[in-house]
Amino acid sequence: MEISAHFDHFNINVTDLDRSLRFYKEALGLEKTGEIKAQDGSFVINYLSSPGNSFRLELTWLRDHEGAYELGENESHLALRVDGSYDEIREFHRAHGWICYENPSMGIYFIHDPDDYWIEILPAARK
Repeated sequence: MEISAHFDHFNINVTDLDRSLRFYKEALGLEKTGEIKAQDGSFVINYLSSPGNSFRLELTWLRDHEGAYELGENESHLALRVDGSYDEIREFHRAHGWICYENPSMGIYFIHDPDDYWIEILPAARK
């Protein structure tokens, strides 16, 4: 049997949903594309995506979770390619204090969100 699968979404849990929504909009231009709210208020899920992209980032807020999430060594991370001037975008991220790691020899850097999830920023793909 041959299986064909495609990525749909990736979930991260957040401690402050509004703060995270603002970050992902401002830092990466991601827009809210859907929302699920538990009837009892125990959780809220928001889906984010970039225009024309079917892959979604799922932000989950859990009412009864206390404290920060344990993220291990942050070796798991998202990676996004950005359109426009890579250098200008990097300086925008730097000015906001979002850059947490840079590797100039590889030409990449990472920003971190309000819950300290790391996001690798890559230049637009070469055609």
